[in-house]
Amino acid sequence: MTLTATAPARAARPPAPLRRCLAKLSPYAYVTPFFALFAAFGLFPLLYTAYVSLYRVELQAPGEMQWRGLGNYTALFGDEYFWTALRNTFTIGVISTVPQLLMALGLAHLLNYKLRGRTLFRVTMLLPYATSVAAATLVFAQLFGRDFGLINYLLGLAGVQPVDWQSGTLASQIAVSSIVIWRWTGYNALIYLAGMQSIPADLYEAAELDGASRWRQFLHVTLPGLRPTILFTVVVSTIGATQLFGEPLLFEGNMSGGISHQYQTLGLYMYQEGWGFFHLGRAAATAWVMFVLIVLLVLVNTAIARRRTRKEAQR
Repeated sequence: MTLTATAPARAARPPAPLRRCLAKLSPYAYVTPFFALFAAFGLFPLLYTAYVSLYRVELQAPGEMQWRGLGNYTALFGDEYFWTALRNTFTIGVISTVPQLLMALGLAHLLNYKLRGRTLFRVTMLLPYATSVAAATLVFAQLFGRDFGLINYLLGLAGVQPVDWQSGTLASQIAVSSIVIWRWTGYNALIYLAGMQSIPADLYEAAELDGASRWRQFLHVTLPGLRPTILFTVVVSTIGATQLFGEPLLFEGNMSGGISHQYQTLGLYMYQEGWGFFHLGRAAATAWVMFVLIVLLVLVNTAIARRRTRKEAQR
């Protein structure tokens, strides 16, 4: 009895044109899930919000839509509380963003040196960012209490009269801004620290050999090397300030942003229009105004950064 071994049959390979076509299409298959999710949860809500902003839609009957055209935008721009919210958004954004980024830059500069326990300091700076907005805001609301708050107690020790942090315009905006500063300073400091560590050490050594002090090194080596990182943090902080919502909502617990709307932001105004007054059409119009405002602010920041880069390149 003889046994004959037969080689296994090879699987049929697709034709060469089909293989080339699959090789060209395979990269798109990897990015398809991202674009599918973006279209479903990003692009479609954006376009549908623009569609709803052209109609009169009430929360009690969302299926009954009445065409208004630009009527929601006209009513929005004619509302004095909208302009108050826009002004508050700008003021709180400046009060919270500028000190926040300056403090983050200083902390990152300190942590860039070899300090004992600097890993512990880096982890500690991320703790406020990991804290929920609700918990942080409720704690700060107690700290800024008029009668029994710790801040007024410390001011009283210095001989300063108690401040009504929830009723005063500037005082309430400072209180809300302090929550934003506390939560995001450490996060931005770690971003700056990562940017500083990417700057070549040879530049610092050359500057030190030329007799430059640490302050001079910071001005002429660190800051130019951090320019892209600073632009990124400015843009992200601007977007975050325009969308500020949780802190002013939970600071006193109402949608109006205080008795006289003194710290109501655009995000809080949009929420009040949609879920307080049930005007979904005007809320959608407010959302699109915020979107256009964010785009304009980002373009302005980018244009200013490019102009400075060109001027320095021409020197």
